[in-house]
Amino acid sequence: MNSIQLVQQIESKGSFLCVGLDSDPRLIPSTFQKESDPIFSFNKAVIDATEKYAVAYKPNIAFYEALGPKGWESLQKTMDYIPKNVFTIADAKRGDIGNTALKYAQTFFEPASSGFNFDSITVAPYMGEDSVTPFLSFENKWVILLALTSNQGSQDFQLIRDENNIPLYEHVMRKAMEWGDAGQLMFVIGATRTEYLKHVRQIAPDHFFLVPGVGAQGGSLEDVAKYAMNSKVGLLVNSSRGIIYAGDDTSVSAAREAKNIKEEMSMYLDQYWIK
Repeated sequence: MNSIQLVQQIESKGSFLCVGLDSDPRLIPSTFQKESDPIFSFNKAVIDATEKYAVAYKPNIAFYEALGPKGWESLQKTMDYIPKNVFTIADAKRGDIGNTALKYAQTFFEPASSGFNFDSITVAPYMGEDSVTPFLSFENKWVILLALTSNQGSQDFQLIRDENNIPLYEHVMRKAMEWGDAGQLMFVIGATRTEYLKHVRQIAPDHFFLVPGVGAQGGSLEDVAKYAMNSKVGLLVNSSRGIIYAGDDTSVSAAREAKNIKEEMSMYLDQYWIK
């Protein structure tokens, strides 16, 4: 999916919601446990409940890998079920070099190789250019680079400043923008980093941001929209637990929560999106 198609989805749905499919067998309602594939059955219910409101789905790959071959099968069935006009993110946080990075890219981008055909993948940039560019060689596929995250340990490295008081995350973003343009490269920016939102938008005025941390983690959706929206919207705001584990009746609770977020997003699109 290219950027024009993604923006069209956002505009048509009045939403920039990404639903995270962090599907944990220990947390899904008991009604799904009797199914032959509880994870897929749960994901199917979530997708059915939220597809009117979501422009993206983000399976967290770790939750599927941990289940071995059966988990990969659940992931494949989930990907086959997601509507083709909805953006998909492999939240895999891969980060290796050369041929290994290329194999990771083929895993998630090349259906003839693996069966998977994700639109994007999250990538850790610590190993530098040759750990990122193999993912950027696939047409109409996106790299979503970890830049400024919300987790407690992010300050261990990301906020370290050089002799010119420039933080490491800024160096990462600026260097990565030499490797890929705004039509193939996004950045992960945590919603709880409110004080940095305006600055990261100045660094990357045209790029999309994938923003976790709204809701359960305390991030403000309005602040994200106010300080980080650009002329293409430029935002995919993720909600995982707050939607998929909102109640025991997944069909009702997931739809309710997704609709509430979508309606708030529509309000901010009217207020802050300058086309």
